[in-house]
Amino acid sequence: MAASVRCALRLSGRYGWPRAARGYGLPGLPSSWPRGLLGARPLSQEKPATETHFGFETVSEEEKGGKVYQVFESVAKKYDVMNDMMSIGIHRMWKDLLLSRMHPLPGTQLLDVAGGTGDIAFRFLNYVQAQHQRKQKRQLRAQQNLSWEEIAKRYQNEEDSLGGSHVMVCDINREMLKVGKRKALDQGYKTGLAWILGDAEELPFDDDKFDIYTIAFGIRNVTHIDRALQEAHRVLKPGGRFLCLEFSQVNNPLVSRLYDLYSFQVIPVLGEVIAGDWKSYQYLVESIRKFPPQEEFKEMIEDAGFQKVTYESLTSGIVAIHSGFKL
Repeated sequence: MAASVRCALRLSGRYGWPRAARGYGLPGLPSSWPRGLLGARPLSQEKPATETHFGFETVSEEEKGGKVYQVFESVAKKYDVMNDMMSIGIHRMWKDLLLSRMHPLPGTQLLDVAGGTGDIAFRFLNYVQAQHQRKQKRQLRAQQNLSWEEIAKRYQNEEDSLGGSHVMVCDINREMLKVGKRKALDQGYKTGLAWILGDAEELPFDDDKFDIYTIAFGIRNVTHIDRALQEAHRVLKPGGRFLCLEFSQVNNPLVSRLYDLYSFQVIPVLGEVIAGDWKSYQYLVESIRKFPPQEEFKEMIEDAGFQKVTYESLTSGIVAIHSGFKL
């Protein structure tokens, strides 16, 4: 998901400018603000734009933020349908495995970054609710001497079915958040869930706030992955866990050839037929190939300060789950 533009919430900074106004090309705003008073820095001192990749295309860092924003603005309404078509539904299994590896307990505070459509958030809420219900049943079984009136009263007095758990969904793209909010209403998710417009590179949260940070299929779209990882480390509590589900490097030569054929010859066509958007899905395919392989990304996570960093390759390495702890 799109996560490479500065946060559009919370005034902060030395001169009180919104974080969004200080970088990374939020559409309609300048790509960067001077560190001193506006207009105080001579043009001759400005540094040339640093180049990066947008798929296989070379662009300036300022351009990439806007381009990624436009991609996800374009695909938002058909995002879930296209995920099913592109992965033949396997993305659902990958996300289920992410929750299984996470194994959140009642009371967990989760930050899901680039999670606009709510796939991880909804799975999290379902998981912790089931955990909380099992805990209740164990407690009741341990108290066999209770009358049925006392048991019924305990269930009636249970106001929080999530056991204090909460998930904050943070995404830079308004259209993706709209899709997620609409899905939440349609599927009946009303408690334990909040939505915020924000950037993975400069999160609008205090230090040491969350128990778990997740980002699924979003970090490869960030302009500065190292900054996003540092932010993840900052907002996690000591002992908190970082989990990333992302496309990775295929480790089977035969699967790799078939995967490349499907990716470049089929997925853009599906994008055109289903969503009317060839270019956006061509970018998504290309962005996967530009993302670092498992070992290299593991080192980047360690460089951000995480410890006990591991990864698990799924489906011959098409995707991987990376895990690290703030210790």
